[in-house]
Amino acid sequence: MATSNTVFLIGVGFIGGEVLDFLLEAGYNVTALVRRENHASELKALGVQPLMGSLEDKDILIEQAKIHDIVVHTATADDLPSVEAVLEGIKQRAASGRSSIYIHTSGCSELCDYSNGAFRSEVIFEDDKPKDIDALSHDAPHREVDLAILKARQELGEKAKIAIVLPPVIYGVSSRAKRLSIQLPTLTRFAIKHGFAGHVGKGLPVWSHVHVKDLARAYLTILQWLQSSASNDIYNNPYFFIENGTEFSWKECAIETGKALQAIGKISDPEPREIPESLYGDIFGPYTTHVVGANARNRANRLRKLGWSPQEKDTFASLREDEIPIILQDEGPFTGYSAAVASGK
Repeated sequence: MATSNTVFLIGVGFIGGEVLDFLLEAGYNVTALVRRENHASELKALGVQPLMGSLEDKDILIEQAKIHDIVVHTATADDLPSVEAVLEGIKQRAASGRSSIYIHTSGCSELCDYSNGAFRSEVIFEDDKPKDIDALSHDAPHREVDLAILKARQELGEKAKIAIVLPPVIYGVSSRAKRLSIQLPTLTRFAIKHGFAGHVGKGLPVWSHVHVKDLARAYLTILQWLQSSASNDIYNNPYFFIENGTEFSWKECAIETGKALQAIGKISDPEPREIPESLYGDIFGPYTTHVVGANARNRANRLRKLGWSPQEKDTFASLREDEIPIILQDEGPFTGYSAAVASGK
């Protein structure tokens, strides 16, 4: 049990909701930042202390990071002000002689090349080789926020244990809210709207994959290691990839999406096609080539050494059995994924 340890959880959505379940199961005392009263009531019924606020509430974030042993940020990879507020709270806590643990959610878009769908890269990033990740461009997606964390981490030294988690393509359905991830559901909605499963360019670039519940289990594995270990590896390397051992090209994803949608009569021809640039607004707009048209291959070597292993169903079984049935309940026209999905240039 970990009832003496307090956690401030920022973001109780698709990833954070699953992380919350594992934290509660392990006995942590969790305070969660929430924006809606009805969500606060639901969390309170689970034994969570809800705190009304948003990422814009700098003073709240500073104070909560200062008073909690652990901060887990799963709301977004790209909100620099909220991360700066958390780091300020951790610094204030350190000044009073108390240590902190901070787990931040970044993403594998940070690894993307500029292949524009043209080729499969043989470059594979490994999280036990941090120098390769450190060498990424400062303009890479998510990197601006990660660099702020790395700078604070240097300043704090052993006063804080900080981990940066970089998930790949996440799939699956969240347990309570029945939320979906971003990449494959967006491409599936695009296929239903336009009558074909599509890919950017030739669709040859490759990404690793992970189910959202396996991802959440990994957060707990990382947290418990940070709490129990005095290894210098904690301070020498902040990075953790989380992938389940499978990786697919975007064309392979389109092939399986096409098959699944034809089988239920949503498209007539399962053969995938190249998506014209004029339709990128119905996917991820200016972020399209990075999010679903580039390579981001990686290996979660550190996590596997800690004993973590994937337990959930594979990508395309989940798409067929869990995600598509929810997508079919959509109401209103689909016009692409409207939110920004990465910082950087």
